[in-house]
Formats: sequence, structure tokens, C-alpha cells
Amino acid sequence: MALMFPRLARNFIKNGYFPTDSETLDRLRRFLMPADACAPMRLLDPCCGEGAALAEVAQGLSGRIDGEACIETLGIEFDAERAWHAKTVLTRVIHADVHDVVVKPRSIGLLFLNPPYGFGLKDNVNASAADAGADRAERLERTFLKRTTPTLAPGGVLVYIVPYYALDDEIRTHLARNFTNLKFFMAPEQQFKQCVILGVKVKPSHPRKDVLDMLARAQAGELMDQILPEVWDGQPCEPYEVPPATDGGEFDFHAVRIDGPQLADELAKYASSLLWPGLQGCFNQAKGAHRRPLRDMTKWHLALALAAGQITGRIQSADGRVLLIKGNTFKTKERSVSTQIDEKGKVSETITMLDKFVPVINAIEFTPDHRLGQIVKIS
Repeated sequence: MALMFPRLARNFIKNGYFPTDSETLDRLRRFLMPADACAPMRLLDPCCGEGAALAEVAQGLSGRIDGEACIETLGIEFDAERAWHAKTVLTRVIHADVHDVVVKPRSIGLLFLNPPYGFGLKDNVNASAADAGADRAERLERTFLKRTTPTLAPGGVLVYIVPYYALDDEIRTHLARNFTNLKFFMAPEQQFKQCVILGVKVKPSHPRKDVLDMLARAQAGELMDQILPEVWDGQPCEPYEVPPATDGGEFDFHAVRIDGPQLADELAKYASSLLWPGLQGCFNQAKGAHRRPLRDMTKWHLALALAAGQITGRIQSADGRVLLIKGNTFKTKERSVSTQIDEKGKVSETITMLDKFVPVINAIEFTPDHRLGQIVKIS
């Protein structure tokens, strides 16, 4: 998906991306706190860039939690160079398009969303059509918002940073339907006319008219003087509380397609648990020689050795017969039926299934005569 606005596209090429400025991050950190200081938290940035913004948010939260509680920071980044840098500062980062990443629904405590700005293009549109403004897809701000909202857990916190003029009717309705305690502020740094919207995820409902009116006024530029405050004490709302990661079962965060370098990186992380090292260990164990018993084994010991598959190898009888043998034990079912007739003449039948372990010796004739190569089975 390409950017539609040529000016923004040129800035993107020149600057690489639009990271959240440090002043906005510093003010945001003071207004986010954990709902449970002793529970782990999970944060997601689906356009994480180099990972600095989400790392700053996590650092601000870490100062307010118990030492044993952990903060899991997850990032998605389309640019390879920035993605690999983000891997060094965040817990887990996937280099992929956000549409190619699976995130478990309702599993994220905080969604930090500063998406690309402008319109997307349909896949069948060429560069000349893009310059002419034809066949534009929806705004990227809207695409990322709708794509990532389902990942937020109930009570999860949204931090949405976009140009204020991008708050079209569809975005405003989506925010008003899915979030409560919505607050709008202009960012302290206004190079790209960014605003910061904070909200708490709730079950989708009918959008409130007062919220829609507030967001419409914000898009019209009537709230430009409503700057993100430096100090939150006594400000319009209380700090937003990030809920703990309490989702049951295994957390799912993976790409449906993965490139070679990322696959190699994942394999290196789990090298000790992979099949090949274990397979080599099995081969090394098989090369070891079996210790001979200290004395002749009784029939009982022989039976145990046979059941364990330890009777194997080349044997030769006193009359010169040579066999290559392999012992094993198989479990079978032994079925018995008993019939009983009570005093009233009613017949009842009882079927009993008993496990029976049968030792088996398979052998190949190595005797150099007419029997050479024959298969012998002893059970």
C-alpha cells in the first residue's frame, strides 16, 4: 500500500519515517500507569519504526510496577532496517506488513498507534494514477485503526497519534463506538499538525453524540489550543490505567509469511529445542557400546532385557548356526467371555479384555548354507 500525498511521500523518503517527538512522549508517559503494579503488561506498536517510542512508554510504566512484574513490548515494522533496530530495544518485533501479522484478539493492554499519514492506493493503480489522485483507497490512519482495534483487551488503553484533519466521519464513529473516556489533545510539536487521542476500549455500542461532536470540532481545528499538558495533576481527567495481560491460553503473535533472515533469527533463539540437535544426540547415544552384565543373566533378566529391546546382535550356537537377532515386546489384547444365568433365567454376558505382553525375536539366518538369508521369527 503506497502513500497518496506526494509531499508526504517525499518527506517519508527523506526522513525515513515520522517518529513521535520526545516532548509528546515525555508528557504521555506521565499520564499512563499500570492498573496492577504486580501483574505483567503487554504493549503493541503496529508501526514501531526503530522502537524508541514504545520503549519510552514501557520505561515510564516500569517505574510504577513491582520489580518482578514484566512489560512485554511488541512491534510491527514494514521497513527492514528500522525493524532490525527495533528488535534490539523491544521484546519482540516482526518485520512485515501489518496485514500479514496475526495478533491474538483482546490480548493487548496498550495500543500505541502512530500510523503512516495519507491515503493508500489500490493494488492495481500505477504511479501516474497515484499522482493524479485516482482510485484512492481509504486513509492509512483509518486502515491501521480498524485493523488493530480488535487486539485491545477490554479496558485496554489506546494512544492514537494522527494529523487532526484526518479525523473523518468514519474514524470519529469508530472511536466513539469502541472507546470510552476519549480525550483529544494537540501534540506540543506541530510540524505535522498531530493530535493525541486517548481512550479506553469497551464493547462496541451506539456512538455518543457528544463524543462525535467533540471529534468533529477537533477535525475542524476548533480545539487547536487544547495542548497535551505537561503536568497531569488537576487536569481534565485521571491517568489512564493499563490493564494486566490476563488472557488465558497461549499468546499468538506471528507473521503469516516470514523472510529468510527472520527465520534464521528465530531458529537461533530456539536452537536447543529444535529436532536436529536432539537427533544428533540420539545418534551419539546409539554409538555408545552396551556394557556387558557382570554375571550370566537369569531367564527373568533375559525377559526384561528382551522387553526393553536390548537383546540384539549376532549370536552363534554350539553347532555353528549364526543368526542376527533383534528382540522386542508387543502388547496384545486377550478377550474372554463369561455367561451367567440368574435365578429368574436372565442371561448376562461379561466380556473381559486383558493386556498381554508378547516377547518376539526376529532373526536373519547368517549360517553359510541353504538357510542363508532366511527370516526367522520366534514368539
